[in-house]
Amino acid sequence: MTTTQITATAPVMQVLDTAVTGHGFPGMVAEIRRSGQQWFGSAGTAEYGTGRERLAEEQIRVGSITKTFTATVILQLAAEYVLNLDDSVEKWLPGLIQGNGHDGTRITVRHLLSHRSGLFAFTLDADMLRRYASPELLAHRFDRWTPEQLVKISLAHPAEFEPGQEFSYSNTNFVLAGMIIEKATGMSYTDVLDLRILRPLKLDSTYLANQETRFRGPHTHSYSRLTLQEPDAPAHDVTELDATYGFATGELISTTGDLITFLGALLGGRLLPPAQLDEMLTMTPVPDGKWLDGYSYGLGLSSVELPNGTRVFGHGGMITGNWSYLYGAQDGRQIAAMNVNGDWGCPPLDLFVQALDSAITPTV
Repeated sequence: MTTTQITATAPVMQVLDTAVTGHGFPGMVAEIRRSGQQWFGSAGTAEYGTGRERLAEEQIRVGSITKTFTATVILQLAAEYVLNLDDSVEKWLPGLIQGNGHDGTRITVRHLLSHRSGLFAFTLDADMLRRYASPELLAHRFDRWTPEQLVKISLAHPAEFEPGQEFSYSNTNFVLAGMIIEKATGMSYTDVLDLRILRPLKLDSTYLANQETRFRGPHTHSYSRLTLQEPDAPAHDVTELDATYGFATGELISTTGDLITFLGALLGGRLLPPAQLDEMLTMTPVPDGKWLDGYSYGLGLSSVELPNGTRVFGHGGMITGNWSYLYGAQDGRQIAAMNVNGDWGCPPLDLFVQALDSAITPTV
């Protein structure tokens, strides 16, 4: 299925078809906005056994793209002098980060947003991997968590390095960022996000799942092979789940259109003053081999250089049953959002990069 006002999208459509026929995903969607024009394409199905097409209005779980929303709120608070990026975690969450080589007085808000805190990723804990990255997922996908419980899991592991010395992608960082937002504002993270971003941008199909296990509107079904690598491993429907293990690091539900509106507003300077947007866009290269060649990370925002030479800014996201990608040119005039509704592929970066390479051109 395609809807179009943008020409020369055949290469993107080919990527979508390859995701289904070559990689075995149930379906893939991509939406592109370029200088006021738009295009939406899909391949495959939104639900096995129905033949139902994937549509632009369907809601999806976007995983770590949530981090960019969280970082935006933190930077708004910094611009308003509510907090400072160089504040310690201890200042806002006294007594929480301590022991096992951890010291909350030495970890700053900036360290959290740039993944340079040294805090262990709670999602890599052996018990969490057993629950969410093994065939036991089906028995645990409705497990419920508090942010404090997730941080406690992280602190059971030694610090990986001295704060500020290295890069290590850790979901723990953004759980803490969400907790700091709540402490600094006296409001829930949900309410802050709604007040500062979702309502002003009219992102009507975007919300935090919280303890809701179902979607509020039309949505794609999501599938998992429970990390089994065999090509014929069965795909299980994991559409309904408790996403509280995501919190401010990965709990968001949205649509490709809402995601593009958000990133366009962010890169276009409508959500942050110039000083804070510059902070977010100041990238530090990530050592080769950890992610993609040419991958850099700023404050809750990453950057990738495409094969066509264009440098794009945004974030990827994974959560049970989904891979998503949201990137755009620095001026916000070209943006693409993509999703596959299966969580195998480890991750399928080649598909996303190929699609971005065709979707976002060096000149407009």
